[in-house]
Amino acid sequence: DNSAVLGTFIPVERVGDVNRIPFHLDINGKTVQEGNTQDMLFPVDKIIAYVSRFFTLKIGDLIYTGTPVGVGPVKIDDHLQGYVGEQKLLDFFVR
Repeated sequence: DNSAVLGTFIPVERVGDVNRIPFHLDINGKTVQEGNTQDMLFPVDKIIAYVSRFFTLKIGDLIYTGTPVGVGPVKIDDHLQGYVGEQKLLDFFVR
């Protein structure tokens, strides 16, 4: 089985340039993934434009684009914390 965890949503106005958003994921207090939207193969607006050719996009829809280096398994009781910049948007234990 697969799943996708969602954190707190923040308005785009609060993150600045969507093509230059730093983010990282910590597991048990150690940063295991770190990236920036500027490192994506395509800019955010190009991805939205392309996807919208095939699907009707509405407010609240999510587009998953992949993950930076560092993806790996998690274990029961691992503590995951996800950040956009220094703002924590995700904080949970694997159960």
